[in-house]
Amino acid sequence: MNIDTAFFERCITTLEQAHDLLQSSDADSIMYEMYRSACVKEFEIILEQSGKLLKKCLQPYFHSNKAVDKLFFKDIYRYCAQHGLISVDEVSRWLVYRDNRNNTAHDYGVDFADNTLLLLKQFIIDAKSLAKVINSQPHQ
Repeated sequence: MNIDTAFFERCITTLEQAHDLLQSSDADSIMYEMYRSACVKEFEIILEQSGKLLKKCLQPYFHSNKAVDKLFFKDIYRYCAQHGLISVDEVSRWLVYRDNRNNTAHDYGVDFADNTLLLLKQFIIDAKSLAKVINSQPHQ
């Protein structure tokens, strides 16, 4: 039985389309603000979902599901690299994505959104790659 990534993949598609529409919008328009907000929202959802889904991928490597549930975000990614699920470079980028969120989340203003937008092109690529990895993992 495979891990269900339908919601995760839908969020990636939504982010990709919002990002495309954002780039074709006038920066002073309300549409730009709407697409920017959608990008930030999907970015955050994908970050959260990535951790939850990767915990399921890591379950075979731990003595109990409880042990996996106790892992923090950074640990999840480090264990994934340790077990060959993702590369060290990918781990580094996912940690940067998370740090961007943690360092600027208290300020849900334009700075937070603009910092997030700078990361989106590579983030979308990494999220699609992660979806493939998760889909390839068996789950009990």
